[in-house]
Amino acid sequence: MDFEVTYTPEQEAFRAEVRAWLAANVPPDLEEPVDPAHLSYEQYGKRRELGRKLGAKGWLYPTYPPEYGGGGLSVDFALILEEELDRYGLHLPPYYDSGGRLGAASILVWGSEEQKRYFLPPMLTGQWRTWQLLSEPGAGSDLAAVQTRAVRDGDHYVINGQKIFIGSLHGCEMMWTLVVTDPEAPRHHNLSWFMIPADLPGIEVRPMELLTAGGEGGASPGLKHTVFFDNVRVPAFHLIGGENNGWKVATTHLELEHGGGGLIRRHRVAERFLEYCLTTKRHGVPLSQDPDVRDDMVEVYIKKEIVRLLGLRTYWLSHANRPRSYEGPQLSYCRKVTNLEIAEIILRALGPYTLTTDPAWAPLAGLLEHFQRAAVVGLHPGGTTDIQKVVMARRLGIGRTVREEAGRLR
Repeated sequence: MDFEVTYTPEQEAFRAEVRAWLAANVPPDLEEPVDPAHLSYEQYGKRRELGRKLGAKGWLYPTYPPEYGGGGLSVDFALILEEELDRYGLHLPPYYDSGGRLGAASILVWGSEEQKRYFLPPMLTGQWRTWQLLSEPGAGSDLAAVQTRAVRDGDHYVINGQKIFIGSLHGCEMMWTLVVTDPEAPRHHNLSWFMIPADLPGIEVRPMELLTAGGEGGASPGLKHTVFFDNVRVPAFHLIGGENNGWKVATTHLELEHGGGGLIRRHRVAERFLEYCLTTKRHGVPLSQDPDVRDDMVEVYIKKEIVRLLGLRTYWLSHANRPRSYEGPQLSYCRKVTNLEIAEIILRALGPYTLTTDPAWAPLAGLLEHFQRAAVVGLHPGGTTDIQKVVMARRLGIGRTVREEAGRLR
């Protein structure tokens, strides 16, 4: 049975156009660091410039309406863009912008027309990069437990609080977040959703020292941050979806973050591992000739293909606006667990060399060492594996009389 997507002549003509455009516009010296924490500002700048060029064509967020800066393309054309970018090791957008990938959908669904026309064009054309500010010291998986407060003061809200595990390197132009606007109201009915300019007075961004952000020698600062709000005055116009309606607004971006956006990229680490086993010799014989290693290679290949095809299906369901239920969290759970399983298989096949970044010993210049750490950490962001199981159960109606609906994406 063939699970791959097939394309019409018109779509293949679009592919040829995209391929030619990328050949002319992707910088030839674009690098992909082993660890995202080591992305230089120069390389980041090249990705941002490519993003603005894609945005000018409507290709940065191709399925969004043209009147807001999107391309107005169907999901099949968006898939072609993703596939062609993947040939360069890139995706849409070609830099970290979880706020844009997730927050823009919430504005599209819940924002007023005036808010859509103000916020979406710079986000969808690459002029703004946005960070999502969700987790707090006492609120991660239990997101509704956030404590950051916003108090109305005339035409502004004054925000105080702290968010953690935020963003990436090299800053942003905008942030979006959930805050408490009615501390006396019940959970889920006390929250509001704000877009916040990153340069407002009272915002402090402080790097977090994390082993998981690391590279050779331990932690690399700057990949994740703590963001402090000290009497930050945010215009009331930046409140999206109405006061105390923030949880409903959040269901849209949570649907995407929990897997509803899909996953169609190739598994770079798995493919590099397979190539390494085919080309690297042990005792004069390719690793792939060892029957145990060969079994491991087959298992890795099958696992990464299952995730890719499941992601393709979920991506299509979401962007074609088809009915969805548990598919998003199902994909997220599968991806998280499979990555950990692949990491364990690679460790079994290659041994302790997998755990070093020493240039004299490390396979693939430390890529596998980084993946060993990333696979463990990856069980947590965007909803832990336990959270994904809870969401799947609610979508299936287990233990409830009414099934939970998937978050709105349009």
